Amino acid sequence: MSELRICFVASDATLAREAQARLANRYGQVPLENADVVVALGGDGFMLQTLHAVQRSETPVYGMNRGTVGFLMNAYRESELRHRLVQAELAVINPLRMRASPVGGGIEEALAINEVSLLRAGPQAAKLRVSVDGKVRMEELVCDGALVATPAGSTAYNYSAHGPVLPIGAEVLALTAIAPFRPRRWRGALIPRDAVVRFDVVEPQKRPVRADADSRPVQDVVWVEIASEPAVRHHLLFDPGHGLDERLIREQFA
Repeated sequence: MSELRICFVASDATLAREAQARLANRYGQVPLENADVVVALGGDGFMLQTLHAVQRSETPVYGMNRGTVGFLMNAYRESELRHRLVQAELAVINPLRMRASPVGGGIEEALAINEVSLLRAGPQAAKLRVSVDGKVRMEELVCDGALVATPAGSTAYNYSAHGPVLPIGAEVLALTAIAPFRPRRWRGALIPRDAVVRFDVVEPQKRPVRADADSRPVQDVVWVEIASEPAVRHHLLFDPGHGLDERLIREQFA
């Protein structure tokens, strides 16, 4: 247990930086590339950054909450950290891959652990054509935006937009409209996890739309394709009895 090599990383928040200094002094610190486990100190936004940073090595990440939102984080406690790390439950999740083409041409790609969202970037509502696996399912969705969320991300922006909370092992993605105007009462759909969702922007010059993959933007998109990326695996560690399944259930009864 004492040989476990830990890399502590922290957000820019003072609370997180101070915790990093104390923990590194107490348990030791190794470079990221030499770590057996990464301990991320911050909130959910910083956890997403950390997971993206270690995705090639697949190093497991154990988060402790030193931010505002802590759905992906464990409770902060400095004592017995090595024991907690050894006893932690492992959750493996796959991100979404976004392919987006802006007005100027070309294709930009990005990975998203929580969701890929499309948001209107002007005063008028967005007009989107929605296709699944090459078949048009909705000719015109007039809305402030739309998103596709993973089970792990279903309690984030998706939940705020009144989308469904998905069990972590669900073989589906959530497609959720943001403030839909037409069809006004459309609440979204559940899509097979291996499906490809495509949004085509109708009148992109008049009604500009921005695409975001975990808050990494592509401006003025013409179309966006979203699919699960099984080749990329993110490893998260949670205290026993506080894994993602439990958190998803608890969130719905809060």
